[in-house]
This record gives sequence, C-alpha cells and structure tokens, in this order.
Amino acid sequence: DLIYGYECRTGLCRKVELSEENFANAISLPVCRLFCGSSIGTLWPQPTGTVRLDSLMRQVDISFIDFNVNGTSRKEKLWKAAENRWMDMLEAKIPDRKILARGGYRMSVNINTPDDASPGKLTLDTDESYRLEIDTDASGHVLANITAGNFFGARHGLETLAQLIVYDDIRREVQVTANASISDSPVYKWRGLLLDTSRNYYSVNAIKRTLDGMALVKLNTFHWHITDSHSFPLEVAKRPELYKLGAYSPRQIYTRRDVAEVVEYGRVRGIRVMPEFDAPAHVGEGWQHKNMTACFNAQPWKDFCVEPPCGQLDPTVDEMYDVLEDIYGTMFEQFNPDVFHMGGDEVSTACWNSSLPIRLWMKKQGWGLQTADFMRLWGHFQTEALARVDKVANGSYTPIILWTSGLTEEPFIDEYLNPERYIIQIWTTGADPKVKKILERSYKIIISNYDALYFDCGGAGWVTDGNNWCSPFIGWQKVYENDLKTISGDYEHHVLGAEAAIWSEQIDEHTLDNRFWPRASALAERLWSNPATGWRQAESRLLLHRERLVENGLGAEALQPQWCLQNEHECPIDA
Repeated sequence: DLIYGYECRTGLCRKVELSEENFANAISLPVCRLFCGSSIGTLWPQPTGTVRLDSLMRQVDISFIDFNVNGTSRKEKLWKAAENRWMDMLEAKIPDRKILARGGYRMSVNINTPDDASPGKLTLDTDESYRLEIDTDASGHVLANITAGNFFGARHGLETLAQLIVYDDIRREVQVTANASISDSPVYKWRGLLLDTSRNYYSVNAIKRTLDGMALVKLNTFHWHITDSHSFPLEVAKRPELYKLGAYSPRQIYTRRDVAEVVEYGRVRGIRVMPEFDAPAHVGEGWQHKNMTACFNAQPWKDFCVEPPCGQLDPTVDEMYDVLEDIYGTMFEQFNPDVFHMGGDEVSTACWNSSLPIRLWMKKQGWGLQTADFMRLWGHFQTEALARVDKVANGSYTPIILWTSGLTEEPFIDEYLNPERYIIQIWTTGADPKVKKILERSYKIIISNYDALYFDCGGAGWVTDGNNWCSPFIGWQKVYENDLKTISGDYEHHVLGAEAAIWSEQIDEHTLDNRFWPRASALAERLWSNPATGWRQAESRLLLHRERLVENGLGAEALQPQWCLQNEHECPIDA
C-alpha cells in the first residue's frame, strides 16, 4: 500500500515514489536515516566515543531474541525487569503485528559485567560507560555484545541497541544494523529533571511516564520536589497529620508503596529518584495547629513571599526539629538517597520579622532585627536541620544540595555552608556573576539557570495579567545551546551537571509530557555528549527522535510539520 520510499542522495534521505523498478532497492525512512549522511545515524544522545555503523540491515525474528547476563548478577530481578522493558520497546516499534512479515534471524543480546557487579544503586562515583558490538555470524545469527562495569552502564548500552533496531514499513519487518561498534560514556555525572508535585498533584503513572522518557535519553536523576506551601502529599507514618491536613484530597497522597514503586521503577531505568524537602520556606499546608510556622497564608502575600500561600518554619521552636527528623527519616528510609536536597529557597526575612515570638527569641539571644540577624537565624536553622539529617542517615554524611539564595551569598556562605558538604543548585541566570563567587569557593554545582532550563516559563500570568514571571517560552534550541562551560568558565571541573525544572503552578499531568518533551531530550544530549556542534546539526535527528518518544507513549510536543521530517533539510529558512 505504500507509495513512497527513500533513497540516500548526497548525504540526505530523499523521498521517492515507489515503482516496480525501484521497489527492491527502496528503503524506509528510519533505515535510510540510520546510515545516510551521518556517522552516528539517528542515535540520541550522540555517543562520545567511536561509532561504526554498517549500512547492511538484517531482519530479526523478535520471537527468537535471547538475553544472556554473565555471572551471579543475572539472578537479580533488576536484569529481568530491564529485559522486559527492552522487549516492550521493540514491540512498540511494530504498528500492527498482523501484517508483520514472517521469518528473520535469531538475535542474542549478551551482557558482560564483572561477576561481582551487583546492580546496587546509582551514585556520583558510578561508571556509566559501556561498549556495544554487533556482529553477524555465517548463519545470519545476530550477536549484540554489551560490556560495562555495572548494571547502569549496561542499561545504557541496551538503550543504544534499541535505537539501532527499526521497523521497515516497506518490507514490514524488524531490522537491526548487522555490524556496529560503539564506545560511549557521559560527560556529566548529574543529568536530571525536576518535577514539583505540590502545586499540582501528579499520579504515579504520570511520574513513571516521565521516568520512561528519561531512560530513553539516558537522563539519570529525577529530582522530586514533593512538598511545598501549597500541599503536603507525602505519607509520613509518624506524622499522619501532615498529609491528612496537607494533601489536596485523600486520593492525592504518595503512600509508602507509591514511593517504593517509583524508586524501583527509576532504578530499573538507570535513574536515581532524589527527594527534596524544601525548608525553611515553602512550607504551609499540613503544618496547621503546630505553632511551628510564621506568616502562613498571610495577606497581602506579596509582602511575605513570592507567591501564595506564604509560609516558613519557625526556627526558634525546638519541637519543630523533631517533626523535621521524622520527615527526613521517612525520606531516607524510603528513597535511600546518595544525595539529599534540603531546599533553602526564597526565604523571606520579612516573614520571620512579622512574628512576635521570633522577634522576642532573637532579642533574648542578644541579636538585633536586621537582615544579618535574620540570616543568622537561617544559619541556625540550617545547622540544626542538618544535624537531624545526619541522625537519620546514621552519620553517613550524605552530600546536601541547596538552592542559590541569600544564604549562598557573601558573607553568609562562608559562615554557614561547608563546601565539602554542600552542593549548590544554581537557578538564577547563566550570566549571574554570583555563580563565579560560589565556584571560586570550590563548591560543586548543579546548573538549572531559569533562562534556559525552567520549562514552565512562557504562559499567562496567574497572580496578575500578562505573562508569567519568566516568560518567554524556552525553545529546545536554547536548551541545546545552554553550554555549562560557558556558565562555569575556568571552574568546569566543579560542575556536576544540570537539571531542567517544571514548577507546577500552571502545569499538571495532563500537560506534563509536552512541557518536558522533547526539550528534555535536548538537555540530555548537552549533558551526555556536550557536542561541539550546534542545534542546527541536531535538528533533523531530533525530529526522528521525537517520533521515538511518541512511539513509547510520551505526548511529546510536535516541533515541525511532518512534511519536514519526510523531506530532510527542506524546511530551514537558510538551508
């Protein structure tokens, strides 16, 4: 029934009408794009090492694909879960099983990791590199060999292998590159997405869908901003009043089972799920009746916080730290984080100054009521809260992330934050001179500059008319060009990586996918590959990659008319 196929001409895939004369040699678009005009084919993110792809394709019988994992690690259920997911991805490539051509060759996927490489968990020291070799023996049997130091590297190899398998809609068969060799490893250790589930609630399925997308592009950190002043949707067994009073409804709570499910779902996909409990600001709902907060839902809100409802913890209430300890304990028990986020964002000294008990306590200490005194109060909070983190972490001294804030500025950063312990997450612009001052002090940083990586930017205002505060909308091209070396200068060695963020004031699970995707894919290639070339060289590859996202159940935003996908390099204005 097909009318069109493709031919590779001068490095571009050109659409041709099929005829009896050219049908035997015609190729489908996915096959053409694998080997025409690019040494990396359609791989996303592009590998950092050597890539060799043979243009010969081999039909695969997907009923005869076997997985082999060497050593004791093959017994781990994690490997089986990864295998099942991989096979599901192959099934997703086939539009209609009823018309799939019979036959094809057997394929073996052999995973080689050290015998003692128990999958464990992802850490900042994990080696995520892999090597993939595809060969075909004399009988046509396809052998795909993945070699890695651990589960996480091998999983990335499986992801790449899946991208070398396509559905040929001319011959109606699944095909794989017959011979290939790829060595690959990421440039940056921290490759993440942040999702705020407090402003609006997201179902576990929506979160899982995000993790699916992250796995497809080798992003490795899901930063879960679970709570905020708007809602407290996390079940804390020792403090049930927090979620009972703080959740939007009894159905909009992340239970112990939900969290365990998300954490394991991420692990199978090579992703750490890192919780954040933002404090001392950004608290409110759930904390009613405790007398442990200041300016909760105060009006006019603009005098006390950046958006309603306001709310900050009262650092002078000793019992408040016991509640924090129970929250931290829940998070450490359920997430087992290798890095923990303590927030520290947008603290308002005006909020604390509006509280008579806080002012009286400060005067009792012999403090004044100037900005420096409230920063001292903040430092007191951070010291006490960190002690509770360390207590529940059994003295493991887990690295702590804090947002850039007044506390990360001179002179307070030197007084209260140890660079050996704290990682600073940058949310201001990429050109902010304060970034250099943080780097000069040897802090490791994670970059989330809002002018390129806040994916909620661009929309109507919600506390006034006009557009939201960080408009305009950020296109994928700007995300792709957001070079971390340009931001960090001579201190690139202190950059762990970056995160794109979705703050959910105006987004929920029904609009989630097209806000993250495919812009998060642009971030993924910047962080995995740090390409020397710009977005224009990546554009046609991203169009095809976007189709892969959709194929795998993600509602990724369309970037161009489908005509541009089918007519390579015909749409750019300066082509």
